[in-house]
Amino acid sequence: MDGLLHQIDGYCERVDPSYWAEPINAVTNAAFVLAAWVMWRRVQGQGLALAEAMCGLLALIGLGSFLFHTHAQVWAAIADVLPIVGFSLLYIYAANRHFWGWPVWGAGLGALAYLPYTALLTPVFAGVPFFGISSFYWPLPLLIFAYAVLLRRRAPATARGLALGAGILCLSLTARSLDMTLCARLPLGTHFLWHILNAVMLGWMIELYRRHMLAGPVRQG
Repeated sequence: MDGLLHQIDGYCERVDPSYWAEPINAVTNAAFVLAAWVMWRRVQGQGLALAEAMCGLLALIGLGSFLFHTHAQVWAAIADVLPIVGFSLLYIYAANRHFWGWPVWGAGLGALAYLPYTALLTPVFAGVPFFGISSFYWPLPLLIFAYAVLLRRRAPATARGLALGAGILCLSLTARSLDMTLCARLPLGTHFLWHILNAVMLGWMIELYRRHMLAGPVRQG
C-alpha cells in the first residue's frame, strides 16, 4: 500500500507535493472531457457503439490525468495510464475490424498484439536521446503511421486522416518530452500542451472512425 502512495515529481510545474501544485496541468485535462462531449454528440444515433465507448474512455483519460496531476502518487499514475491503454486497444480493434475488415477474433488478437509490440519498442525508444522520457508512448504514432501507409490504397481518405492523427500525436509527445528540458526558461513547462494536443488528436481519431463508418464499404486493393 505504501508503494501506491509514493509521491511522483516528474513535471516542471510541480514544485511541492500539495494537491494544487500543478494547476495548469490539472485544469487542462478538461480538454479531454470537452473532446469526449463533442464527439459523444457527433456519434449519437448512428449505431456506432465502439465510437461511443471511445468517447467514454476519452473522458476517463481526462479524469485519470486530473487525478495524477493533483494527487501525484503511484495509484494516480496507474489511473492515468490505464484509460490511455484501454483507448489504444479499443481503437486498434476498431481499425482492424472496420478499416481492414478482419473477423472479430482476428481484430481482437491484433489489438492485444499492441501490448508486446509496445513492450519490445519501449526500451528501444528509451535508449534514444529525447525520446526516452516518453518511450512508452512513441510506439503508438509509429503504429498509426504504419496503418496509414498500408491503408493508402484501400481507404485513402482514412489513411490521410490516420497520418494527420499520428502527426498531431508526435507534436503532443514532443511537448511532453520538452517539459523538464525547458523548465528553467518556462516555469509552467510544456506538459499542458500534451493534454491539449492529445485531446485534439483523440477527438480527431474518433471523428475519423465515424467518417469511415458512415462512408460505407472501402475500396478493396
